Amino acid sequence: MTGGLIHGDTALTAAELDQRIDDARSDIAHGQVVPVRDRDRVAALVTALAVHEAGGVPLVGDDRWDDTYWAGLKRRAEEAPPQPGMGWGTFTSGSTGAPRMIVRTAASWAASFRGVERLTGLTADDTIYLPSPLVSSVTMFSVAHARHLGATVLLPRTHGVSRADLAHATVLHGTPYALRDLLETRTAHRVRVALIGGARLDPALRARAEDAGIRVVSYYGAAELSFVAADEDGRGLRPFDGVELRVDGGVLWVRSAYFADGYLGTTDGPLRRDLDGWATVGDLVEEGTELRLRGRSDGAILTAAATVVPEDVEAALLAIDGIADAVVFALPHERAGELVAAVIETEPGQRPPTARELRERAGSLLTGSHRPRRWFWTDRLPRTATGKPARERIRHDAIEGRVRRLG
Repeated sequence: MTGGLIHGDTALTAAELDQRIDDARSDIAHGQVVPVRDRDRVAALVTALAVHEAGGVPLVGDDRWDDTYWAGLKRRAEEAPPQPGMGWGTFTSGSTGAPRMIVRTAASWAASFRGVERLTGLTADDTIYLPSPLVSSVTMFSVAHARHLGATVLLPRTHGVSRADLAHATVLHGTPYALRDLLETRTAHRVRVALIGGARLDPALRARAEDAGIRVVSYYGAAELSFVAADEDGRGLRPFDGVELRVDGGVLWVRSAYFADGYLGTTDGPLRRDLDGWATVGDLVEEGTELRLRGRSDGAILTAAATVVPEDVEAALLAIDGIADAVVFALPHERAGELVAAVIETEPGQRPPTARELRERAGSLLTGSHRPRRWFWTDRLPRTATGKPARERIRHDAIEGRVRRLG
C-alpha cells in the first residue's frame, strides 16, 4: 500500500484516505485558523488535512491535554484573524511553559522535502512511523511530506512505540526516546533508517541502532526555523541542505527558505529576524567546524558571579554512569540569587545515587560554579510531545516538592 494511512487495525488506501478527507471538508474562510483535537487519531488527522486542503490553517492539539487547558488555547486560536497564505499551524513544544501557536506556509515545509529525501532515501514505497503525537510539528511535517511523496503514514496505537506497529514501518521519524523504545522492544522490524530530532542523541544509542541495522540521521531544528543542521554519520552536525549559518556573539543565526511566518496573534516569542533574511531563536553555540549547541541564551543561570548554561552542565552529568537524562535549572536562593539545581533520571530499575556520590562524580567533571548545589531524582522525566524534557514542569515539581530531593 502506498500513500495511505495505517493506525492499529485501520488501514486506508490512498483513495480511501482521500475520500475521507473530501467527506470531512467544510466551508471555511481562506486562512482561517481551525483548532483540531480528537482522541480518535485518524479522525483528528483527517479533519486537519481537510482543513488544510480547503485553504484553512489546521492547528492540532494534544488529546492528552486537560479539557479546560485546551479550551483556553482553542478560544485564542478561534479569536485570531485569518492568516492568508498560511497552510499549517503548530504548537511549540511547551518545554518552558505554555505552548505558542506558530503559523507557516505550506511552501516553507515543502522546500525541505528534497533535503530529507536525500538524507533518508525516503520514497513512495516507504511507510513512515510517527510515534510522536499529532500535536508535534515533527509528526505533522512528515504527514505533509508523505502526502506530497505518496508514502504511507503509520500512526502509533499508543503514545509510543509498540511491537505490532513495527511489522509495517520502514522509516522512523521521532525522538531519541522513540528510537530507544524501538530497540528495547527486541522484536523483528523492517526499519532501515531513523530520522531523529527533538533532543540530544546519545552516541551509544546511535551505535545500538546501527548494530540493529538502522541507519540514523539526527538533526537540530526549531519549530520556528524548521531544519537547521543534520548529522548523517555521527561525526557532528552540518548545515542542512539550503541552510546558511553564522554565529554572532555566540548566538546562532540561520538563513533558509524553511522559516515559519511567526506567532499567532499578539504572542511574543524568541524568534527574531533581521533585514537581510537571517533569523534566530537565541540558541547558543560553540564556533568550530561542527555545530555544538549550548542551549538558549535566555536560559542561563546567574549564580553568584558566574553565568551557567544549563545544557553545559547537563552534558557533563550524562557522562556519569547510571544517569539516563538530566535537567538543570535555576533554584531561587536568597543570598546567591540562584543556585544550580539538577533533576536526574536514572536507567530503568537502577537505584538513585546519593547526593554525596553525585557531588563526587560531578566534582571531576565541572568547575565549582557549574556543579549542582541541589539534587533531585525521578525514574522518568516528564516530556513534551517532541520528547524534550518539560523543563518548566520539572522545575516547578522540584521547587514544590513533587520529586524526591537527594541533597
